[in-house]
Amino acid sequence: MSLDLRGLNPAPVTPFTPDGEVDHQAMAKLGQWLAGHDGVKSLVVLGHAGEGTFLTQDEQVATVSQLVEAVDVPVIAGITGEGTHVAVEEAKRAVAAGAQAALVYPSHGWLRFGYQQGAPQERYRAIYEEAGLPCILFQYPDVTKANYDLDTQLEIAAQPGVFATKNGVRNMRRWDTEIPVLRRENPDLQILSCHDEYLLHTMFDVDGLLVGYGNIAPAPLLELIAAGKARDYAAARAVHDRLLPVTKAVYHRGSHMEGTVALKLALKALGVLENATVRSPLLDLSAEAEQEIVQALRSARLV
Repeated sequence: MSLDLRGLNPAPVTPFTPDGEVDHQAMAKLGQWLAGHDGVKSLVVLGHAGEGTFLTQDEQVATVSQLVEAVDVPVIAGITGEGTHVAVEEAKRAVAAGAQAALVYPSHGWLRFGYQQGAPQERYRAIYEEAGLPCILFQYPDVTKANYDLDTQLEIAAQPGVFATKNGVRNMRRWDTEIPVLRRENPDLQILSCHDEYLLHTMFDVDGLLVGYGNIAPAPLLELIAAGKARDYAAARAVHDRLLPVTKAVYHRGSHMEGTVALKLALKALGVLENATVRSPLLDLSAEAEQEIVQALRSARLV
C-alpha cells in the first residue's frame, strides 16, 4: 500500500552538535515540531537538505531509526548510492531502520556523463523488488545530465512500487508540458513539487510539496497547498509574496546547496535548533547573510 503524501512533506535538515556529530535529540525536536502541523504527511531524510551523502552508513541508519521512534508520521529515506547494487543495499538498511518509502536519487555519475536508456528504470525496479521499498520518482533539474525525458518518466511511473514523483525540473516550459501527461497517463501517481524557489507557478498542478523549505515555513506552505488545490490564485499569491523575502534569502544564493546552510540559520533564528553547524564540504555563511535571513523571517512574520 502506498503512502498518502497529499500535503506537505518537509525534508528536514540533519542537525549536528558543535563538534560535528549527528545530534539525534535536536533531530527529534525538529521532527516533532514539523510533524505537529496538521497536513504534514511525512518527513523525508538523507537528501540534499539533510546532507545525507555527507553521513556515514551508520549515521544514515541511526538518523532514520531514531527519527522513526520520535515522530508519528512516516519517515521516507533518500536513496543516493552510486550504482544499482549499492542503492539496493542502502534501501535494505533503510527498511530495517523503519523507513516506509524511498526517494530515489539518480546514480550521481549520470550528472556528468548521462545515463543509458533503460538504466533509471532498472534502478527503481531493483530497489522495489529487492528491498521492498516503495519508490518516489525524483526528477532532477534539466540543466543536469541526470534529468529524465518524458518517456523515461512515464515508464518509471508505470512500474510497480512507484507511487509518487518529486518533480524539480526547474524548467516551467517542461513543467507545463509534461505534468499534464504524467497526470493523464498515471492518474494514481501523486505529483509533488520540490521547486522551493518556484512554488507559486507549480502549486496549481500538484497533490503536495516535498521541499526543504518545509523546515522553516510549514504553516504558510500548508496555506499555499490549500490555496492551490482550491484554485485560489489570490490567496496563493498572498502567501508567495509574504514568503518572497525568505525565498530570496534562502534560495536565491550563489549555490542551491547554500540553501541548506541558510535553512539551519533560519531554524536557529526560529528557536528550533540551537546551532547551525554544517558538515564539509558545506561552509558557514557570513554574519551578514545570517542577518539577512533573520530580517527576512521577520518580514514574513515567521519570528
